[in-house]
Amino acid sequence: MIITRTPMRIPLGGGGTDLPSYYSRFGCKMVSAAIDKYMYIVVNRRVCDDMIKINYSRTEFVGDLSEIHHMLVREALGQLGIRGSIEISSIADAPAGTGMGSSSCFIVGLLNALHVLKGEHIPRHTLAEEACHIEIDILRKPIGKQDQYMAAFGGITVLEIDKSGKVTPRPAKISHEAIRELENNLLMFYTGINREALDILSDQKSATEKDEKIVVEKLHVIRDVGLEVLDALEKEDLKRFGTLLDVHWQAKRGLSGKVSSERIDAWYELAKKNGALGGKIMGAGGGGFFVFYCENKRSELRKILRSAGLREIPYKFDMDGSRILANF
Repeated sequence: MIITRTPMRIPLGGGGTDLPSYYSRFGCKMVSAAIDKYMYIVVNRRVCDDMIKINYSRTEFVGDLSEIHHMLVREALGQLGIRGSIEISSIADAPAGTGMGSSSCFIVGLLNALHVLKGEHIPRHTLAEEACHIEIDILRKPIGKQDQYMAAFGGITVLEIDKSGKVTPRPAKISHEAIRELENNLLMFYTGINREALDILSDQKSATEKDEKIVVEKLHVIRDVGLEVLDALEKEDLKRFGTLLDVHWQAKRGLSGKVSSERIDAWYELAKKNGALGGKIMGAGGGGFFVFYCENKRSELRKILRSAGLREIPYKFDMDGSRILANF
């Protein structure tokens, strides 16, 4: 039995420019942080039959890869040449459709487990690229490369993507003291709204490919703000980081009419009036998790947002990336 643990993430700056429709023309440099909200994958060999059993929000019990409905499982098994006699289960700390990158966490954690099952050790970079290949190239999802790399590497990580799609990750140069301060001041809240990120990302992909001026200009702003965010973090100017989140959010709202809503806008304005310097919806937008940066009135902000219907989710940063918890 093999158990993997793979972290979800909070995009800090430049998120959205990691889609091929953008980086293939302009390149990408962004920064993101893995957190201690995880996807757990359990893989076990079946010794008495050749069947495939998959346990997630439903249970599948099939005799052939072609019968598997879970696309990520089907493609991962196929890519690694595993045809049967296997059981796969998943448990997530956060539901799908909430902007935490859970789909990419699933495929990275699953590939990690399957390679170990085959007695193979692969570098984190290869693990992330295999996940990207399945999600982007094979399944044609309109997503970027941030989630897979953050799931594989963890930490507070800078991702630089050239026009060919080559990703160069490196740890952000931030002291332990600044990391702890960032954890204390960057608050995360669950909206209770699940949404289909692929709809929003498809709009962005299509608009970028068609060179729609407004969307491309907003993405340029997000790219430039992302570079400023990285500079602020590495200079440990966290107040500046907080105000840049607000600039980022205003640009992100212009990418698609589905990114925000009257309800989301009202929550955001409420937070700004009660101590938040800035914030944003994580992932593609439309719901899921909000993050707000607040230095001086955290207790008041927590109380007001709870009363407005948001649920705070405590977290710490994860520095490990996808890892093997058990192999026996």
